[in-house]
Amino acid sequence: MSGASGKSCRHAFTAALLDAARADRRILAVTSDAKGSVTLGEFEKQLPRQFIETGIAEQNAVGIAAGLARSGKRVFVCGPACFYSARAFEQVKNDVAYAGADVKIVGVSGGVSYGALGSTHHSLHDIAAYRAIPGLAVILPSDRHQTRQATAFLAGYDRPAYVRLGRAPVPDVYEEGSDCFTFGRANTIRDGGDCAIIATGEAVFHAVAAADRLSTRGIRATVMDIPCIKPLDGDAILDAARRTGAVITVEEHSVHGGLGAAVAELVSQHCPTRMRIIGFPDEYAPAGSSAELFAHYGLTGERIAEQASGLLEDAHDRGVKR
Repeated sequence: MSGASGKSCRHAFTAALLDAARADRRILAVTSDAKGSVTLGEFEKQLPRQFIETGIAEQNAVGIAAGLARSGKRVFVCGPACFYSARAFEQVKNDVAYAGADVKIVGVSGGVSYGALGSTHHSLHDIAAYRAIPGLAVILPSDRHQTRQATAFLAGYDRPAYVRLGRAPVPDVYEEGSDCFTFGRANTIRDGGDCAIIATGEAVFHAVAAADRLSTRGIRATVMDIPCIKPLDGDAILDAARRTGAVITVEEHSVHGGLGAAVAELVSQHCPTRMRIIGFPDEYAPAGSSAELFAHYGLTGERIAEQASGLLEDAHDRGVKR
């Protein structure tokens, strides 16, 4: 992990999308009065004929994108994740996924990035909703480097996908130039045999911080980054579960239906394992900054390390063996 001060994933996305669109005139960016939020101003300036503004009309934006895809275009629909994972859900399901259209839904300011605006603008349900849609990939990059590589991949991927990006700058998880995104594959950032911390998106940095804290206590934790919730790298997850016998999942999402649920569904059927799912509980989160909400709900390195220690201590007290 770099640990250096990073930049936002949304800025990395638009820079990579502009590069891809310069090289391939079939690539279009569609947005719904969210040019500023997605940082598409430079894209519109340089490639105005490849930019479409629909106004505040997310459902129409998705329908337009699906039609353009049917005419041979490669379309990225960009806007707030809270709207594209709820208001436009039916259009994504039917117009994009059911049709197998070459459309990428890019939800920006996902999770609690819009924390101060309250629960109406949070998107803590999107993984649960979209991983249930057949034929739709679900991708959550963890930092700017992974975002750039994921965007470059998606520019040449001709199937539907949902991508969730945050709003604020995030610390780098990966070094500049490292190979950090392969579609459908997990990345092992730390390797240890005592427990496995499996995280996705902008929670990955906190999972690595937790592993570093645990190492000072003599606990060796594997840290696994899951940039693709769907398709899920089941082999890597099961290998970590078998090696450690203790799995903690971490995500900026409801504890229902997200990464934790996907991992639990997998290991319960193939390798029953002690687990804890760390995420947002079944309640409407209060207004507050992203950092405040992460701290409030325990998605910090310190609190994740405490949960991991607790899981191992519980197992020790009950005499559970791996």
